[in-house]
Amino acid sequence: MTFQWPYAFALVLLAPALLALYWLMLRRRRRFAVSYASLSLIREALPGRTRWRRRLPFALFLLAIASLAVAAARPQATITVPISRTTVILALDVSLSMCSTDVAPNRFAVAQEVARTFVADQPIGTRIGIVAFAGGAQLVAPPTTDRKLLGEAIDGMKAGRGTAVGTALLRSVDAIAGINPEVARTDLQSPAAPRSNLPPGAYQPDIVVLLTDGATTQGVSPLVAAQQAADRRLRVYSIGFGTTNAAPLSCSRDQLGSDYLINQFASGGGFGGFGGGRGADGPPRSVLRIDERSLQAIADLTGGTYHRAADATELVEVFRNLPKEVILQRQHTEIGFAFTALGALLALAATGLSLAWNRYS
Repeated sequence: MTFQWPYAFALVLLAPALLALYWLMLRRRRRFAVSYASLSLIREALPGRTRWRRRLPFALFLLAIASLAVAAARPQATITVPISRTTVILALDVSLSMCSTDVAPNRFAVAQEVARTFVADQPIGTRIGIVAFAGGAQLVAPPTTDRKLLGEAIDGMKAGRGTAVGTALLRSVDAIAGINPEVARTDLQSPAAPRSNLPPGAYQPDIVVLLTDGATTQGVSPLVAAQQAADRRLRVYSIGFGTTNAAPLSCSRDQLGSDYLINQFASGGGFGGFGGGRGADGPPRSVLRIDERSLQAIADLTGGTYHRAADATELVEVFRNLPKEVILQRQHTEIGFAFTALGALLALAATGLSLAWNRYS
């Protein structure tokens, strides 16, 4: 235990000073005691009191002063406290295949809604970041506890061409590195793995949740990126989303984001992550081609798990079962409030006992 204001201990000197004053008062009372012809009559008139009843309230009062003096010195101690240290990065696929209507109204909208619910359900103190990826990956919301900001980032995501799962993983790892000093940024040029102070088999509290409905078409290999996460003891929980039913592609203008993308989308060409083309009735349709082998390998390599979700209900369940970690950490904190409370209780006890036992003093 340490003290921020040790000079406040001078207040403890009040206790022996009051004790000396109390002793002098007792001697003075004996010196000037009045003589009576019959002391037995006086003793019978006064209520019976033992010596400890007379002195206990004063002793409690002295202890109260000592406790308040310790509180005034602002004691600090290192204690073990539970804290939520987890940072969760949601890496969400926004490729045009997410416009598939096999999950109503479309995969994109369902993923957005489930992500919003996941953010709202996280413990207070959990930092969440959002990475949106198609042909590239963008950190649309750095790790934060601001739920409103995260909701706006999720609502503002736009669809794009291509699928770059590996690039999304690297961007997610770098987002965690910006928050957790124990996690190094990714460097594909360096063959040496970053050092970790964690014991064997242990992981960082931070995780990456990767949701996609397709397969990588460009960018870094997903397994190369997963190795970067594994080297940093970061777990990746991968999710394959969508049904195997061919369905029309339909995204809103807000989800597509520009007239250029709308024109590309309406042209019926193939897009990254799925096979596409015009159906018999004209609109482009999608055929789900999730690279489950890669998603399972990513999870196995990093210590996470792979989940398959065919509809909104299953996706909600997957997100609900993701880990919510509370870490026990030794923290240096001020504990003066405990001594203040103890001093107040002792003072109240001294006052109450004195009034109850010594009313005829």
